[in-house]
Amino acid sequence: MSSVTGPEGAISEFIDEIRPCFDYTLANTSCSACLFTLLVVLLGFSTKESRRRVVFQLNVFAICVALTLGILTGLTSGKAVVDPFNQVSTSVYIAAIVFALYPPLLYDSILLTRLFALYPVTSTSSLTLVKIFTFPFCVKCARVVVLTLFLNDYVKSGFTTQALVQNQEANWYRNPKITAEWTMQIADNLYSVSFFLYNLRIRTSLIQRVGGVSERIRQIFYVSAANFVFPLIFNIAQIIFITTDRSPYTGALLLLINNYVAVIGVIFATLWFSGSEWVRSHKESLADDMFSLNPNRGRIDGAARKTDNEIVVIGRSPVTLDTGDFARWDSDGFQTTGDMSERV
Repeated sequence: MSSVTGPEGAISEFIDEIRPCFDYTLANTSCSACLFTLLVVLLGFSTKESRRRVVFQLNVFAICVALTLGILTGLTSGKAVVDPFNQVSTSVYIAAIVFALYPPLLYDSILLTRLFALYPVTSTSSLTLVKIFTFPFCVKCARVVVLTLFLNDYVKSGFTTQALVQNQEANWYRNPKITAEWTMQIADNLYSVSFFLYNLRIRTSLIQRVGGVSERIRQIFYVSAANFVFPLIFNIAQIIFITTDRSPYTGALLLLINNYVAVIGVIFATLWFSGSEWVRSHKESLADDMFSLNPNRGRIDGAARKTDNEIVVIGRSPVTLDTGDFARWDSDGFQTTGDMSERV
């Protein structure tokens, strides 16, 4: 009986040992595949104009960072599953931790650029910009400091990969630095989203719309709220687990998934804008082709394009606004200066 119990116990212990790494690998593979698919769709729907925008380039960079996290996580977790006695080098393991902790700062900064749609640098005073961006800038600096202190303490806790893995529990449970970072992340996102949506509502309340402008504003509101709500849920769950569960595995899995949730939210915002712009550009090119084939239909085509626009009434002056364009407002009135949805 003991000969049977011995091998079964060893197998059960081995399974319990590699189960967390297997969960990491499974979650990482599925999220990375979803992210790669969204990247392909994003590039497919993008236009030459959208690809030149800084926001689009930052989003592509964020996707590349998340995919790098997926590669490093796959290497560390996959190696621990297939060869648990010969894990990856210490540098690769530390790099995976760095790409898991620091990228949320990048994703939050990209979402913060939405405020530039309401407060353009060219038409907003320096004092106003300083008042708006001082708080998020200070919070992000504090987040960098606490993450660096945590990473420094964790790296010093062991000189090999095996030692670092064994010290996870001691460095995880109720760690004040990580808890402070996630709390500041909630405050950072709450400020940027609340400030954006509040000012969006105030500025758009001046519009008496006829058409679909209000629907587009409503879509911007939903996308912005979703970019905050889902990461907020994961942040609260991470704080709960780090303060109640001594095992770091569930919290680390939530941290990994939260990285992908944050960047996917950014992609959906850009994908929504790129898709609408792609449809608009193809409709215009199709209309131009029809006009070139039949010049006598110029007046009809012009009327057809007119129906795709909205009439926006600001005070006493009606303004014709294309569905793909949004507006920036200032104290002097209404100006159509480009698409604001690209910054959502």
